[in-house]
Amino acid sequence: MSRGRATATGFGAVLLWALLALLTVAVGPVPPFQLSAFCFAIGGTAGLVWIAATGRLSGAIRGVPGVVWLIGIGGLFGYHASYFAALQLAPPAQASLIAYLWPLLIVLFSGLLPGERLRAGHVGGAVVALLGAGLVVAGPGQAVAAAFLPGYLAAAACALIWSAYSVLSRRFGTAPTETVAVFCLATAALSLLAHLAFETTVWPGTASGWVAMVALGLGPVGLAFYLWDIGVKRGDIQLLGTASYAAPLLSTFALIAAGFARPSLSLVAATVLITGGALVAARASRK
Repeated sequence: MSRGRATATGFGAVLLWALLALLTVAVGPVPPFQLSAFCFAIGGTAGLVWIAATGRLSGAIRGVPGVVWLIGIGGLFGYHASYFAALQLAPPAQASLIAYLWPLLIVLFSGLLPGERLRAGHVGGAVVALLGAGLVVAGPGQAVAAAFLPGYLAAAACALIWSAYSVLSRRFGTAPTETVAVFCLATAALSLLAHLAFETTVWPGTASGWVAMVALGLGPVGLAFYLWDIGVKRGDIQLLGTASYAAPLLSTFALIAAGFARPSLSLVAATVLITGGALVAARASRK
């Protein structure tokens, strides 16, 4: 697969993730660990079927270093547990935008990879994006709502975990994409244990909620991870990071279109600042 095609494949994941917030909210009050367990079980099982059909099942586990399993399982479990919690503990549009600081962090962290270095543009872009995050959390002239602070912190953890996972996946790029199926199934198992320990089982109360939950498992919490793995390992990670900045816009517009969020000037300004800051950082990476 060519570098350009791999980059385009990775962007397919971004398009699917733009629906993650909308589908998560549409599911309803399903506990986050329960939702994570259900969706990752679907995504992992679908991946195993694909691997078995192509005859590469043994390649998913043979000779893979232990650190790769730690990065993959820890990244998927940590990110989604935090993300689902963020959407249920804070307004979905604001939580989604904070979580989508991960493209910016990918640009920053990729500067630490061998052959790369951090430049002034990286730092400047980070400052601009953080100003945008401040507008998301408080809005102009408002104080941070203490009741939503746990959700905002969970969303920030999402951005940090996913950017680290993506850059480290590039660092260990020889691991086959088939390992993602195992990552998903292991994450499902961990999520189930956490659900049984800390949560009460609640299933969607409507048919549309069930449809949204299955759609999560097949798309944003399924196919997207296989596409992303190909993109960050074989494609242009800087270009892919830049293209990923479309995700906050698409995600927020989807929430507004579905009636889960209202348009506002502060939301627009925050989106522009976060996206603009990320683009500044990405441009610095190309120099």
